[in-house]
Amino acid sequence: MSLKRKAASAATDAAKKPKVNGSITSFFGAPKPKEGATAAAKFDKDAWVAKLTDEQKELLKLEIDTLHESWLPHVKDVLLSPTFLDLKRFLKKELASGKAVYPPMKDVYSWSRHTPLNTVKAVITGQDPYHNPNQAHGLCFSVRPPTPAPPSLKNIYIALKKDYPDFKEPPNRGGLLTPWADHGVLMLNTCLTVEKNKANSHSGKGWELLTQKVIDTVAKVRTNGVVFLAWGSPAQQRVKDIEKAYKERHLILRSVHPSPLAAHKGFFDCGHFKKANDWLEVKYGKGEGIDWNLDVDPKEAGV
Repeated sequence: MSLKRKAASAATDAAKKPKVNGSITSFFGAPKPKEGATAAAKFDKDAWVAKLTDEQKELLKLEIDTLHESWLPHVKDVLLSPTFLDLKRFLKKELASGKAVYPPMKDVYSWSRHTPLNTVKAVITGQDPYHNPNQAHGLCFSVRPPTPAPPSLKNIYIALKKDYPDFKEPPNRGGLLTPWADHGVLMLNTCLTVEKNKANSHSGKGWELLTQKVIDTVAKVRTNGVVFLAWGSPAQQRVKDIEKAYKERHLILRSVHPSPLAAHKGFFDCGHFKKANDWLEVKYGKGEGIDWNLDVDPKEAGV
């Protein structure tokens, strides 16, 4: 051992003896950071915020305060785009006029906090948040208790039970899907807000730019592979380029939408939940599929 190495060892811990396998790390290299963690580790959020104009800070307060930091370095340029800033000005006016907007603002980015980038194993894409009271809370298809599961979600349960007969639904006919999000299922609506009782009222105003960037980021960064469950034409449009760019990396499962208008055309027998898990276990190891069961007490799920 050289004098330099002896000195470094002594400075680190004079009481410890060198381990027999102490050179393994230097021989093979340091452990690789988790997928998606590198950019976040290098990103200085405070420095980025400090460079914003006063108006940008005001308009992006929600993103600064509630968007999980694993996502922020990847989407920050979209947040500063003219289109997105115009969206935030629009939302500011809507809220100032007294209009009810769903989900509650604190929940708009709940998908990012339940499923940080380095945990994503599967992606389910919805279209528009639920537009009735006490439904939307930032995860596509999911509703908070005591709201019962909406029709499309009930159809998802039917398909799940075909794959896994022992599948357990949420308590009290509920529709809370946070356990999926916590297990690595990114549950992302294409549009993240909506006016009360007006479906698609906030579509085409800028959310799509951000959510497409989120999907593209997952495809690029999660190099071990992700399952994209593309239900319905809009969801399939969102992932159309992923198969071309990352053909060997990800699995894209397509089906009709679980809506009562379309589910009977093949959704019930799509087998996506078992197909996803079979593929994930090959990629990540035995037992690394998604636990699709939803029989979790809402308090345990953070609701």
